[in-house]
Amino acid sequence: MFAYVARQPIFDVNKEVFAYELLFRDGKSNCFPDIEPDEATSKIIADSHLSFGIEEITNGKLAFINFHQNTLLYRFPTSLDPKTTIVEIVETVNVDPELIKACKHIRGLGYKLALDDYDGSGQWDAFLPFTSIIKFEVDAFDDVLMESMVSDLKSKRTQLVIERVETMEQFERYKAMGFDYFQGYFLARPEIIRHKKIGASTLAMMDLLSETAVSPLNFEKINGIFERDAALTYKLLRFINNPIFDKSHKITSLRHAFNYMGEIELKKFIALLALANLSESEPQELMVMSLVRAKFCEITMKFVSQGEDTIAGFLTGLLSLMDTLTGQEMTTIIGKIPIDQSVKNALCGEDGELKDCLMFVKAFENAHWNSVKSIASPYPIKQTQLHAIYIESVKWANALSQTD
Repeated sequence: MFAYVARQPIFDVNKEVFAYELLFRDGKSNCFPDIEPDEATSKIIADSHLSFGIEEITNGKLAFINFHQNTLLYRFPTSLDPKTTIVEIVETVNVDPELIKACKHIRGLGYKLALDDYDGSGQWDAFLPFTSIIKFEVDAFDDVLMESMVSDLKSKRTQLVIERVETMEQFERYKAMGFDYFQGYFLARPEIIRHKKIGASTLAMMDLLSETAVSPLNFEKINGIFERDAALTYKLLRFINNPIFDKSHKITSLRHAFNYMGEIELKKFIALLALANLSESEPQELMVMSLVRAKFCEITMKFVSQGEDTIAGFLTGLLSLMDTLTGQEMTTIIGKIPIDQSVKNALCGEDGELKDCLMFVKAFENAHWNSVKSIASPYPIKQTQLHAIYIESVKWANALSQTD
């Protein structure tokens, strides 16, 4: 399964890349699909940011992302880093007090806002005091009026982007007018970026949506849904790894993650995933293998560490195939999620009890019985017990997957 996103560079006056505008695509054709714009934005966040990392797509440059009515009202931009994200408000939104309030709140959290295809109408006046960037289209106004608008906006310290620049003459003309940044086919066409995405099972998403309708949230039920889907767990941890959340404490369990987020952020996360992924399917065999590893490492840690760190064992097993699911190096993946250092160490192959638990289950997968015996030698656990644990883990994983 792959996700596609187009990136079109935005250049400064020296034709150096200032930022990229990210545009949702559903394949290699570089065309916008026939879906709702809110869904397209959500797919960029869920499939590209939460799975892969927008910073990987933009090479660390700023990312302009279009946000439409509902994605702004539900504060979806707050799952992104305000230092690297420009929240682009599209011209088709319905300007009302609720939307203005939402945008002010987003700006107050440190995000820069941009108005797309600015037409100078009075409906945008309420946005101007807290808008950092305004985008114009080439030839939207005659030169006299454009120069007057540019002068007025720059006096307010607003940065200006001119779109659809298709000739050198247009580039030079708008540069002379005072525009700061330039975007268009003369400079560069959108470039398709393809990466592996992580799917979430349809039933899991339906279950999560049902649970969000309950108040207060039943964290135990939600925990059970997440436990049977490694992709959901990974995306949850990616969602938490944004500047809105305090990073002083590392996540040690799923329940810890829920308490850490709170009901509002957890509901936002579920809504985001549901909108973007409800129709997607997951690679079933890999998901089952992740579940087997999770349960095996959880139970084995009871013997290896005298009952401690069983949750860390579960997370280690559950996330151990994320490199295969995403097509990224494990070291890259763990740098994006706020998990306990012991889990990170194990996933990166550092020696320790968690790594040994993972080595156990890998040995079982490949029927390397000598390896099982060798790894088990320092611990108070018999090979027959390990076989029983593996069989139990397989049954548990199969039972969960069959409910999908």
